[in-house]
Amino acid sequence: MDRKNVVCIVILLVFLGVVETTDPLTDLENIAGKLVFYQIDGNATYVRDTGELASDVPTETMFELFDPQKNFSSAKFTYTWDLGNGEVIQGTEPVVRYHYSASGNYTLRLKVGVNVAKYAPMLSDFYSMDVKVLDAIKHIELKGPSDYEVSQNTSLAFHVDGSPPIWVCWRFLPNCEPDKSGSCTLTMLYENTLQLNHTFTSAGVHCLDISVRNDISKLQTSFSLYVKRSNNIHMFFILSCAAILVATFSFIAVIACRPRHHGSSQVPI
Repeated sequence: MDRKNVVCIVILLVFLGVVETTDPLTDLENIAGKLVFYQIDGNATYVRDTGELASDVPTETMFELFDPQKNFSSAKFTYTWDLGNGEVIQGTEPVVRYHYSASGNYTLRLKVGVNVAKYAPMLSDFYSMDVKVLDAIKHIELKGPSDYEVSQNTSLAFHVDGSPPIWVCWRFLPNCEPDKSGSCTLTMLYENTLQLNHTFTSAGVHCLDISVRNDISKLQTSFSLYVKRSNNIHMFFILSCAAILVATFSFIAVIACRPRHHGSSQVPI
């Protein structure tokens, strides 16, 4: 064998060695990807990329493989999903469907297994993500009567379901006329009770617009409140009229009962 052939063989062996050592299928770090969360509420689908989910809502978590060179195009995958609530789901699809029934903090863990060849050992990698499950805001309830009086300091209590903190924007509309400015009072709730103090200045039907939201939901609603004239005003008017009538009858009675003095001529005896 001449020198030229030896050099060629050495170069070929070196080339094969480089290819073998840089094979991405033997490198665990090349099983790269990310977890993406989707939640379906009615006809709307929300992407929850921050790890905050709504409770009791159908959820899909997908493992998106990063493989621009298509190194794993013919590989077979297995997925083991540990939802952190005691439930473990296994399958061959990169997506799992579930829902969290209770709010709280969970850690979702995923084990990805890759079978790249028939007789080659299975590769595996692990992913985890902290998940914060919150209760969505679905209802606002007014605690107390819906009838109020003018010129009285009125306290209105509302129960807002959902996980705090909750941002509340509210405004009163006299006679339910739209507010062109669109301004409202912003309040932060760290509990589920909203307490408002308001004094109505006119009688009639008033509207209270409330918009609430937390990190995973929002809700807007309106309440109709009937405001009547104060009973104190009516009582003052009645007492004033009664006082005038009493004074009038008293004056008439004094005039009628006043003794009369008749003039008489004295006849000497």
